[in-house]
Parts: sequence; C-alpha cells; structure tokens
Amino acid sequence: AHGARPELGDNAIRKMAEVVNLIEGRYARSLKKQKHPLLGHATVNTGLIQGGKQANIVSDHCEIVIDRRTLPGETEKGICRELNELFRSKDLKVAIKNDKNNPCPALETDWQQPLVQGLMQVLKQKKPLGVDYFCDASPLAAGGIPSVVFGPGDIAQAHTENEWISLKSLNLAAAQLKQFLTRLP
Repeated sequence: AHGARPELGDNAIRKMAEVVNLIEGRYARSLKKQKHPLLGHATVNTGLIQGGKQANIVSDHCEIVIDRRTLPGETEKGICRELNELFRSKDLKVAIKNDKNNPCPALETDWQQPLVQGLMQVLKQKKPLGVDYFCDASPLAAGGIPSVVFGPGDIAQAHTENEWISLKSLNLAAAQLKQFLTRLP
C-alpha cells in the first residue's frame, strides 16, 4: 500500500514492533527469574532491525536480529520453543531462523577438577568466577575438552575501536601461566 493510504496495507514494521516489545519486555523479565550462581540470568537483546523500502510505502517485510545469552543447560531448540509459545500467546506469526554457523552454549566447567584447582591456586582464587561474554572455551568444552577462561586484559576494552591490554597485565598472565604449567606432573 502507498504511505498515503496505510490502512490498505499490512505494515510489517508495526507488527515487528509488537514482537520487539514482547521480547524486550515480557520475555526479558521472564529470563531474570532463572538464576545461575556464577552467571546470573540469561539475557536477550534486539540488536538489529531492518524493514521497508522507503517512507512512502507501507513495509511488506521486517527482520530483527536478537542476541540471546544462555545459561548452562539451555538449548537452542528449547529457546525457540519458548519464543514460539510466547508469540503464539499473542497471536503473532513469526519465523525464527538461526544464522549462527556453530552453537555457542554457555560454558560451565567443574571447578573441582584437579587442573582447574591447580590454576585457581596459582591465581590465588578461592572460588570460581563467571563471565557474561562468549569465548572459544565454549565450543572446546562442548567438544569434550574441559576448558576455563583465562587471559590478560579487561573485557571492557575488548571489541572496541582501540582495543588494548597493558604490558603489566600481559606479563602477569604470562607469569601465572608459566607457574601453572611448571607445576604439572
């Protein structure tokens, strides 16, 4: 439909706005109810929205891209099921497509494992910590390789225009890693 007669069209952007409101509102609030002791709660973020051709045409298509951070035990299939149930409850017809090439499950390593305990001793760390970002440890662990997240720097500098780590941080991490490796049998 022409933008001068929007009532004759079926505006995909307006419908997607309902979907975004549902995801960012009700769904995001529901995620806060499930808590992991180290990772907190799962999150969802609408990071991209695209639709329409130009302002004077009622949009016939709209797509969003969401980032759904998981907790250990959650699966992509389960997440799609809960989203589809949510959309059905509001009579919204939404097609969900997963564009990731590889799964990115949440990482949870048994911190009682001897190697993990050895690294924690070197780091003078009494309890495990959790982080809310993705790294290569996740697919390694999913492939059966016990993994931990360790490295220099601060996540606040990661993926920024001027990403950096201090030499002091790099040297400390190198010394800690050397100490850990020399303690191995």
